[in-house]
Amino acid sequence: MTTFVDRVELYVAAGNGGHGCASVHREKFKPLGGPDGGNGGEGGSVTLVVDAQVTTLLEYHHSPKRKATNGKPGAGGHRTGADGHNLVLPVPDGTVVLDKQGNVLADLVGHGTTFVAAAGGRGGLGNSALASARRKAPGFALLGEPGEARDIVMELKSVADVALVGYPSAGKSSLISVLSAAKPKIADYPFTTLIPNLGVVTAGETVYTIADVPGLIPGASQGKGLGLEFLRHVERCEVLVHVLDCATLEPGRDPLTDLETIEAELSQYGGLENRPRLVALNKVDVPDGQDIADLTRTSLEERGYRVFEVSALAHKGLRELSYALAQIVSEARAAKPLEESTRIVLRPTAVDDAGFTVTEEDGAYRIRGIKPERWVRQTDFANDEAVGYLADRLARLGIEQQLWKVGAKEGDTVIIGPEDNAVVFDWEPTMASGAEMLGRRGEDHRFETQRPAVDRRRDRQRGRDVADEEYRAFEALSSGRPAIDGDDGDGDEEY
Repeated sequence: MTTFVDRVELYVAAGNGGHGCASVHREKFKPLGGPDGGNGGEGGSVTLVVDAQVTTLLEYHHSPKRKATNGKPGAGGHRTGADGHNLVLPVPDGTVVLDKQGNVLADLVGHGTTFVAAAGGRGGLGNSALASARRKAPGFALLGEPGEARDIVMELKSVADVALVGYPSAGKSSLISVLSAAKPKIADYPFTTLIPNLGVVTAGETVYTIADVPGLIPGASQGKGLGLEFLRHVERCEVLVHVLDCATLEPGRDPLTDLETIEAELSQYGGLENRPRLVALNKVDVPDGQDIADLTRTSLEERGYRVFEVSALAHKGLRELSYALAQIVSEARAAKPLEESTRIVLRPTAVDDAGFTVTEEDGAYRIRGIKPERWVRQTDFANDEAVGYLADRLARLGIEQQLWKVGAKEGDTVIIGPEDNAVVFDWEPTMASGAEMLGRRGEDHRFETQRPAVDRRRDRQRGRDVADEEYRAFEALSSGRPAIDGDDGDGDEEY
């Protein structure tokens, strides 16, 4: 059964904002109660939080879809809908968040670090919030905005100061077990270590972490063995320790050849060229192990490596190695610049920035901008008054003037929004603002010609009214009584 996962693909979806409410206050003896529709609640967001108690991404491997709750719609009586619950996902320290294209969205290091992976949708305004001196009783409300939804990739990179690298069965797990309190699985067969193991080492006044990375083999940087899966765990380390097996029985292998092979794989992986290296000649307590170490030590020192002869079983050379690592880690920490607290930078929109762009695409005009795209998402296109309100907002923003400037004409196609989610309509310039155009709630007379179904119903109703009048006149004539009581002064009754 899988117990360690360091890379997952996760689908996160924030909650949608609740719709605003279109309501009018009704109470006995108060015929002009006014609008009292409340606003919709905010949708819940999906947030990643670093938790020191979490060490793997296994939970998200089994359930790769996470969604926050939606905001509740508003109600009459100025009642605002409840906000959706935020979804907080704990992740291990050192988690890197990427999009599907491989772009880094966040590097989460340090307990409590947060990242909003998907922001919740904004709640729609109710008609009480839309009322103004000109539009006293709006017959519409704004819709809630949909929450963000996207696929992300999370990769775990161990936050360790020292990384032990080497061939399988070189003794890395045994070494970390005696240097620290870590208890990794140790056996006499290759690839015993299937996951990175972390241990804490104390050397004098310096405390540092050490990572045991699963064994590397030729071709690890191209995906052979387990190397490529776990090479990312050495990227944050300050120093690399080559653990070389001085008692290997495999033909064609010796410490120098192993070192060259591992260095070639690290070079092909990239990004580790500037890390200091130490060499630990392991298993010198085994027969012929000390002899091989003596033959190899001079060649390694000529190449510029600091060499330590160690034995995890006999506890030989461990103190010297741990203090040497502590010195390098301390120097690396001292060389790092102090991290200053993040400054909050406010970048207000420029005065001459209209907040939108109008571009011509294949005979159509596409409008892009935060405000117009948000307004479109909030509009209920089944309500004429809401559509008229949208037209007024776009006109006040200056979109119609910009369309005139770029050469748009009445009847041209106008597109608002991106290609995958846009609203397309034929442009009809607004000659006057519709905010003061009063009529029945939910209707705007500028759109009457675009509602043939309503016109047909009204024509049928007028036809029925005429037929009823003719029938009443016929009955009056048949019964001999006047159809309309009255006298026009000439003595004749009107029928």
